[in-house]
Amino acid sequence: MSPEVVLALTYAAALTATAFGLEWLSAHTHRRALRFRTAGFTYEERHDHWVCPEGEQLWLHELDHERRLARYRARPRVCNACPKKHGCTDSDRGREIVRSLDPWPHSEAGRFHRALALMLVGLAALVLVVALARNHTPADSVPLVALLVAVALGGRWLVRDLRAHPANFPTPMRRSDG
Repeated sequence: MSPEVVLALTYAAALTATAFGLEWLSAHTHRRALRFRTAGFTYEERHDHWVCPEGEQLWLHELDHERRLARYRARPRVCNACPKKHGCTDSDRGREIVRSLDPWPHSEAGRFHRALALMLVGLAALVLVVALARNHTPADSVPLVALLVAVALGGRWLVRDLRAHPANFPTPMRRSDG
């Protein structure tokens, strides 16, 4: 196997590993941030509300379709009288929890990181295709094709969710000429 092929294989594998590492890290960070914002609170999907550590329920207060967010709020009189208020919220309008309507990776941040990962996988595929075009011996072609197939399958997995769900951008308003 030629040194050029070894370098191409190594570089493509590193790009692909970086892409999936970025995908995992961004999803992990998203889950961790969500746990931090809702620490001690429990979401009850059946009734679509949150329950605070003191037993108060936070009901749906606002549904923002443009930003794709749901806001839940506790009753202000209950929060203001709570002995643990100083550790929970500084708002006099009650504790608020914001929940994304779109699961990861369909949020804006998730789509951004998924697109970055896809660009890295595409670059890895390009490196492999160029190396394959320059090296035609079976000893060089077999590992290049094998890794190219693996990269293509990884790219297919990454692109699946992007194609299946719209970007949730607001529809453009028509301009009236007149």
